[in-house]
Amino acid sequence: MAVLHCSGGSARFMETVSASTWYRQLGRRFRVLWPLKAVGTMGFLALFFWAYFAVLRHPLTEPMLMPLIGLDTLIPFSPSAYPFYVSLWVYVSLPPAFLGSWRSLWQFGAWIAALCLFCLIIFWLFPTTIPAADIDWSLYPDLAVIKGLDAGGNAFPSLHVASAVFAAYWLDRLLQQVGAPALLRWLSALQCLLILWSTVATRQHVVLDVLAGVLVGGVFAVVSYVRVRRAAGVEVL
Repeated sequence: MAVLHCSGGSARFMETVSASTWYRQLGRRFRVLWPLKAVGTMGFLALFFWAYFAVLRHPLTEPMLMPLIGLDTLIPFSPSAYPFYVSLWVYVSLPPAFLGSWRSLWQFGAWIAALCLFCLIIFWLFPTTIPAADIDWSLYPDLAVIKGLDAGGNAFPSLHVASAVFAAYWLDRLLQQVGAPALLRWLSALQCLLILWSTVATRQHVVLDVLAGVLVGGVFAVVSYVRVRRAAGVEVL
């Protein structure tokens, strides 16, 4: 009871409780609307891929070839980047999986849908592609699958990068709210950076695509989060 009568002690007590229960908070959040989250995420990805490949195969004009810059030559091709490249689809699923209410879940879905639509419109109006790499893709079966499907189109801005940055921002805010250890937030940021690196290391994008993707994803992430906070009146996801 003495702790309750001392503001400093109370604050330290609350910090201790928060630090010891962050993983329980994530567990409770994960269970909220979990069937809707699972079905909704799969449905969203299915709809996105349908729209993405439709735009890729039917651009409005002839795709423009994206130029290389000096930084492109400093990032070598790396087959080991493939797992990080495909990990995006798990990474972008983490924020909605741990959102704790229908309101925040709906708002996250609406904003990431707006991000995807924005990029798809650019892809259709101003299609781009990347220079062909001097690589025998038959030596890398996993990467050959990606090249066969995507072929380096819909390049600028990189939607792969934009969605990773968007998810990273929301996930960081969420982890901060539940009092997760700083190490976990740094690991999330590192995973995002590895995804960004992988888009160039797999020769799916050039550096200019990545820089544009970071800008688009960052703008949508910050604006969406600020608007969600204003609508709710509190900083709760």
